[in-house]
Amino acid sequence: MDAAAPRRVVLATGNAGKQREFAALLAPLGFAVVTQGELGIAGAEETGDTFESNALLKARHASRGANLPALADDSGIEVDALGGRPGVWSARYAGPDASDEANNALLLAELAAHPDPAARRARYRCVIAYVRFADDPAPLFARGAWEGHITTAPRGSGGFGYDPLFVPDGLACTAAEMPAADKNAVSHRGQALAALLQRMR
Repeated sequence: MDAAAPRRVVLATGNAGKQREFAALLAPLGFAVVTQGELGIAGAEETGDTFESNALLKARHASRGANLPALADDSGIEVDALGGRPGVWSARYAGPDASDEANNALLLAELAAHPDPAARRARYRCVIAYVRFADDPAPLFARGAWEGHITTAPRGSGGFGYDPLFVPDGLACTAAEMPAADKNAVSHRGQALAALLQRMR
């Protein structure tokens, strides 16, 4: 094998957009990213009660299935007025197979009694886990947080998840109204990736 060949790493997702984002950032470090979906590996069941535990179980699952180093991220939104919910249940807030629209509608309904932006403080959180092999005793973790508030109606068509409702601090637009490159540079996932790359260097 060519010693200069990129080291393969499996990303615990089937999302092509995430694969492109991670691949571009990891290429300068000599990594070639492949998704678990491309390898026919089903997603892990997210049974953890923290972002860290979910990210790690997804990374270990992907690494075990691919016999490769693995990366996984777990992320969600925390709303102060709701005691930190949806949190780790963000993707399935309105039910196990809930759509983004259903999750957003439920969040707006639960915040209807809190119209003041100061009472709608929220943050996106992301934790990325990296394991060299499935049972790696020293996984790497990197974290990011993006502060803002929840608006009263969805705006914008970009992004995904709660982006149409999330107004980052210092901006008047929602995350769904931001150009993708601008969002990726400052988002919770962008921060976590930057922190991970710094540790991996």
